[in-house]
Amino acid sequence: MNEKGSKRREWVKTAAIIFLSVLLVLTFFSNTIMNYSLPEVAAQYVQSGTITAKIRGTGVVESGDPYNVMVNETRKVASVAVKAGDTVQKGDVLVYLEDQESDELKAAQEALETARDNVETAQNTYYAALLSADINTEVLQSVGESSVSGYLQRIVDAHTAVEQAQKEVDDWTQKVNAFKTQISITPENDADVSAETKALNEAKTAKENADFALTEAQNRLKAIESQLEYENSVSDGNAGAAGNIDELIRQRNQAQLAVISAQTAADNANLAYERAQTALENKTATGDNASDIASLQNQQAKAQAELDAATNRLTEKTNVLGEMSQALNLDSQYDAIVKAQEEVAKAEEELQKQMEKSIGAVVTADVAGTVTSINVTAGESTSAANPVAVLQPEGKGFSMSFSVTNDQASRLAVGDKAELVNAWRYEDVEVTLSGIRPDTTDPGQKKLLTFDVTGSVTAGQTLNISVGQKSANYDMIVPNSAIREDNNGKFILIVETKSSPLGNRYYATRVDVEVLASDDTQSAVSGGLYGSEFVITTSTAPVEAGQLVRLAES
Repeated sequence: MNEKGSKRREWVKTAAIIFLSVLLVLTFFSNTIMNYSLPEVAAQYVQSGTITAKIRGTGVVESGDPYNVMVNETRKVASVAVKAGDTVQKGDVLVYLEDQESDELKAAQEALETARDNVETAQNTYYAALLSADINTEVLQSVGESSVSGYLQRIVDAHTAVEQAQKEVDDWTQKVNAFKTQISITPENDADVSAETKALNEAKTAKENADFALTEAQNRLKAIESQLEYENSVSDGNAGAAGNIDELIRQRNQAQLAVISAQTAADNANLAYERAQTALENKTATGDNASDIASLQNQQAKAQAELDAATNRLTEKTNVLGEMSQALNLDSQYDAIVKAQEEVAKAEEELQKQMEKSIGAVVTADVAGTVTSINVTAGESTSAANPVAVLQPEGKGFSMSFSVTNDQASRLAVGDKAELVNAWRYEDVEVTLSGIRPDTTDPGQKKLLTFDVTGSVTAGQTLNISVGQKSANYDMIVPNSAIREDNNGKFILIVETKSSPLGNRYYATRVDVEVLASDDTQSAVSGGLYGSEFVITTSTAPVEAGQLVRLAES
């Protein structure tokens, strides 16, 4: 019995020793165990220094002064001769239109018929008034006529003479218009150059792509050679540097081969472009219609001379009839005829214009420049309200814009030069701030920055730029990674130390700040800081104000 009790006491004693030992270990190492359960943070002290503030943005290049090519009548498109990005000269064909009667032509024909009906009505009214007029002795004496019948005959003869003169004018007008129409539908060159034009456009695109690829290859070679030159200057027998030099030499050799290959491709593309130009010129020369057009123009000039003479005779006959109108106080009826005839002349002129447009019509470029957009395709109809194409006139610049905060805009001034991201791709492109105005989407909080863009760009291209003020000194600068933001604004977390019996404890404490300026890596701030705070930059887990943290080992 005593032996059993002794064993039990021994077991209790052993268990107590083990428990006390574990408790002692946990007590001594509790700080270490707890630390490993906390988020680890990296931190650095607030510093002073210099910041060059940069504002970054992305914008789409737009035509600075676009030229809209309009067609004022409804016409069906036969084919489109150019595409966006093509360079055109003044007079180059942009769109071919189908031969058809447009809505405007039909309206002009109806207007002419109405005007002629109005002339006939006015003439009949006037003639009836003449025949029924009160021809008294005083009137006969004023016109030197002895009898009423004799004066009526003079009226009839004068009216007949006017009708004959008008018919003669109408006949010659039709002949002149016929020659005009024939000249308008006779192209200076009727050779079918569609295939050659297409081949030239394709060759031009291939040439531009090859030239760009060559520039890219040359720039890469220059970059590698510069790096190789730098490595050679600082190597000084360093084994690691020698490895870098060997790799750069290998890359340089590959880049040199790439340049040679790109140069060959560019030369071939340029040769193909020149051959396409020659083919187009040769094909164009086979369809010269200059002599035919000159003959038509000569016939038109003769017909125009006859029309001018007939018009003069009509004026003389009409004046005679007008004098009779005055003698019989019929001025208003006579003026109605003259006005109706003027409307006929206007309607004939408009009809001729619409006829010229409806046959063999093309839409040409009124200015030299670059095609930024084509808004029609074959089979579609044009609209007087919408441009068929938009051109960027030669010599006119491009623009781009994006929105920034009022605070950012306050650091900029018109005339500031912007820098392009990946600037090596845009050797001759310059971007200059040209305007700062309220953003209509949020005029109270934002400003719209507008930039002038010059160089080798096209409308629709996207550019990433940065623009900023000169360098400035600041007392408190923190890494950009330290800046945090929530609904209450921007803030940073600093590390505060509190002592305990088991060692130091580190707490994250919030400090609200205002960002004064930023660059790629750091920001100048103001707020409740003294300049000696230890600022949290990164952490292994999300950290909130008041939370315990552990510092990363340096």
